[in-house]
Amino acid sequence: MTTRILGLAALALALAAAPATAQDQVKLGILNDQSSLYSDLTGSGSVTAARFAVEDFGGEVLGKPIEIVTADHQNKPDIGSTISRRWIDEDGVTAIVDVPASSVAFAVQEVTRDTGIPFLISGAASSGLTGEACSPTTVHWTYDTYALAAGAARGVVQDGGKKWFFITQDNQFGHALEADISRFVEDAGGEVVGSIRHPLQTNDFSAFLLQAQAAGPDVVALANAGSDFTNALKQAAEFQLAQSGIRMVGTSVTINDIHALGPKTAQGLQFAAPFYWDMTDETRAFSERFQEVEGKMPNHIHAGVYGAVKHYLEAVQKAGTTDGPTVVAQMKAMPIEDFFTKDGSIRADGRVLREFYLMSVKTPEESTSDWDLVNILSTIAPEDAALPLSQSKCPLVSEKS
Repeated sequence: MTTRILGLAALALALAAAPATAQDQVKLGILNDQSSLYSDLTGSGSVTAARFAVEDFGGEVLGKPIEIVTADHQNKPDIGSTISRRWIDEDGVTAIVDVPASSVAFAVQEVTRDTGIPFLISGAASSGLTGEACSPTTVHWTYDTYALAAGAARGVVQDGGKKWFFITQDNQFGHALEADISRFVEDAGGEVVGSIRHPLQTNDFSAFLLQAQAAGPDVVALANAGSDFTNALKQAAEFQLAQSGIRMVGTSVTINDIHALGPKTAQGLQFAAPFYWDMTDETRAFSERFQEVEGKMPNHIHAGVYGAVKHYLEAVQKAGTTDGPTVVAQMKAMPIEDFFTKDGSIRADGRVLREFYLMSVKTPEESTSDWDLVNILSTIAPEDAALPLSQSKCPLVSEKS
């Protein structure tokens, strides 16, 4: 209730300062990795998802066509911020969407904060984006490291996975994942027996896996993503860690990763995610439409881009303007309803509240088709998948709840 009151108050102030009718263009900038380790997880799939949302909205808003531009940030913060600045200052982009790689997202968030442009994050995961670094025009739409930690850690510790070892991507994303999961492990009665960090885009994980095995853990957690995750899990299978009694936990996994690895290699892997293509008639319809274009099923990042763009356009239409603070205030005041998110909401810190799921990869015998890859083990309630506002360091949260 407190969050909704804050959102409505912010909306009232923003609308009072905005023109009643605005004939602004709407131009969406889809900024992500289109050529490197996160390209399969975001890339062209995020662009396709955004286009679907624009098509389903009707293709225009405020009397003008909706435009989409795209760029590859190459996982470099300076490139991401330069593109964002040019898009806003020269090209008239009214919102920036997706932006995997937390280091890039933090850099882009500074640009959008300075310019008052909505920043709709789907690909980046660091919970710090809605923590101390939070911004009035940022919406962290799809997932964050806190939710991944909550989903991956609690159930595994309760199921006997007490001793954890981390193999962690050496960047802001990996550090945040390890920190968030470690807290959950310890709170649930487990312990962290060691960790090691690896460079981005590592090909050989042998030394890291041997060090993990030597620590005698119950669980080896891969606090990485993209090709780093798939390379590490492939080599863990070659080292037969699972056969030696070590449980493998993925901390940022997509259906694309599992499909690339195959059930024989990934079977039994546990991970948390907010979306699976084969959950409802609605998710299946979107996913089959997506597959016709992309040749693969969508993951939660792609579904998140669709939802964020759709909600943004609805807010622009209702507010009658593309003014960033006004539109984000409107987004926070509106419930979220689409095939991905039911009765969702956006908190004062910009974090979207939604359910998450603990999943397990099927065995080859259980899998009945090419993309029939996971079982859903349990559901994590929205309030359990998000950092409590009472613990938030976001300056926007003026009243704890």
